[in-house]
Amino acid sequence: MISAALKVLETQGEAQFSTRSVCALANVTAPTLYHHFGSADGLLSAAITDAFEQFLAAKKTAIQSLDPVMALVEGWDDYVRFAADRPRIYAAMMGRVLHGANIPAAGQAYALLVEKIGAILAAGRLAVPKEAAAQLAWASANAASLLYVTATLEVAEQMQAPEPDVVAGLRESAMQLIISPRRKRK
Repeated sequence: MISAALKVLETQGEAQFSTRSVCALANVTAPTLYHHFGSADGLLSAAITDAFEQFLAAKKTAIQSLDPVMALVEGWDDYVRFAADRPRIYAAMMGRVLHGANIPAAGQAYALLVEKIGAILAAGRLAVPKEAAAQLAWASANAASLLYVTATLEVAEQMQAPEPDVVAGLRESAMQLIISPRRKRK
């Protein structure tokens, strides 16, 4: 049922999410759904939690550069790519986070970001305090991701997917603030 809920969420978005669609796709009855999840919101919460867990698993298994700066860039790109590939799922995930839902995988994903920033600090390449760097990376990745989300909204028919240069510019601007330039050796 969770897989079916994610498919419905991905194609219709959270605003159009219906248990009827999920039941039809999962080939179960409404009482079965309510028995397992209690309510439509319970199912939706379970599906969003599963999406976060999928996202976190992909982050943990991604091959990363040994260079901590490149690892941060790769992680940023992976984050934005997830939102670009699954904008309605991403929107629902972030909506839950912004409404204060306690989703352990969301916290663990942020902890991975802080860990990457810590590696840059340990390499002596951090230009701002560690928490500020994490906030800059998180905010810029979410801003780029939001461009993909808004391009999928029906009310934004004239808005297209962001230009690759715009997304790259957001990333590069954040990285310039986060990373101190390498010093030339004398």
